[in-house]
Amino acid sequence: MSKNITPYKDSPLSKKEQVASMFDTISGNYDNLNRVISFGTDVKWRKKVLQIVTQTNPKTILDIATGTGDLAILMAQTNAKKIIGLDISAGMLEVGKKKIMDKNLNHVIEMVLGDSENMPFENNYFDAITVAFGVRNFENLEKGLSEILRVLKPNGVFVILETSVPEKFPYKQGYTFYSKNILPIIGRLFSKDTVAYGYLSESAAAFPYGKALNNILNKIGFIDVVAMPQTFGVATIYSASKKTV
Repeated sequence: MSKNITPYKDSPLSKKEQVASMFDTISGNYDNLNRVISFGTDVKWRKKVLQIVTQTNPKTILDIATGTGDLAILMAQTNAKKIIGLDISAGMLEVGKKKIMDKNLNHVIEMVLGDSENMPFENNYFDAITVAFGVRNFENLEKGLSEILRVLKPNGVFVILETSVPEKFPYKQGYTFYSKNILPIIGRLFSKDTVAYGYLSESAAAFPYGKALNNILNKIGFIDVVAMPQTFGVATIYSASKKTV
């Protein structure tokens, strides 16, 4: 990222600590608000991530920045034997644990409180790793991606779903107006944290996307990197792999 965007500009806390606190605060309303903000299209995007991962027949899956577990729960459809959802927000994980229990998926999905930039997993451990709307919250993007490469098995699949900025008229102009003016208003209506959705909008606009993120993934050591823009470019799915030793 060209700028280090943080949720609370005057806070002495690190970005990591600020992000954890922010998501703890908005965890109760996060799912409903996501549906409203994206007009429900985030569900469709996650299903595309599922399709990519399913093709690899994974036995172990790690969902980083899992939040309330939407993507981890969806990954249960792959018939993987073990799915771990990792997040730094205890509040988001508690919401996710309840959803997992309600769906009787406790035997498959484990929710873990942890830091994506310093993960408690062995090298070459997971067949598939996913991140939905989480990489832009990394305090150190390259360090986080390097950790992901470390715990991914050779020939494993890594899939990112992240916001991006449309490049064609009139979608670019419409996206800019919506993200700067409408999204923060919706966030304030739903959430007691008045700055959270302003941060999410600002961080999305500043985050590298498309070829820029492809280049970073290649630099870290990922191979077969592909960017697939979604819905006029308001989001992008990235697929990558790890070379054999």
